[in-house]
Amino acid sequence: MAQFFNIHAENPQPRLIQQAVDILKRGGVIVYPTDSCYALGCHIGDKEAAMRLLSVRGLDTGHDLTLICRDLSELGRYAQVDNTQFRFLKAHTPGAYTFILRGTREVPKRLLHKKHDTIGLRVPDHPIVQALLAELGEPILSSTLLLDGEDVPLTEPWEIRERLEHLVDLVIDGGACGLTPTTVVDLTTDTPVVVRFGRGDTTDFEA
Repeated sequence: MAQFFNIHAENPQPRLIQQAVDILKRGGVIVYPTDSCYALGCHIGDKEAAMRLLSVRGLDTGHDLTLICRDLSELGRYAQVDNTQFRFLKAHTPGAYTFILRGTREVPKRLLHKKHDTIGLRVPDHPIVQALLAELGEPILSSTLLLDGEDVPLTEPWEIRERLEHLVDLVIDGGACGLTPTTVVDLTTDTPVVVRFGRGDTTDFEA
């Protein structure tokens, strides 16, 4: 049965953050709030945990997951970023965007797109996520908490706990989140391509 932590959305309690990170390091799957929606997360190097995460969402093993990074410096360890891409990233992070970039050797091969060697990465603007990432010292492998057959993500912590308490190891209650996932932007071409319109403003990518 999942543990349930009520963590302050603006001033996360260090003791609870440390316990949450310990769960991640032990192979746990967690639910946590972001600046767009609630998300599922696990350790980047744990294949079994990633399989459990996909199972919760009802997805097959070929579904692409996202690396949640603390900042641009960490993102740069896992993605190949040129000067033009960096300018776009700097202007829109942290924020409700997922960027598709070519991965580096730091990314486990199983997580890269099979044809293009790309990976989705994002730097969220949320104190709880930032605290988790600072304590963990590496990205969280993640996916929006959108269950199979449903049109919108789960957003209320009490409902998440009720429905997923036997499927995940921890639910972090950081208050209600939004219902709109991130905007997804492909930065691997000469000009940015908006793959999914979401919470992040797309004006700068449509000029």
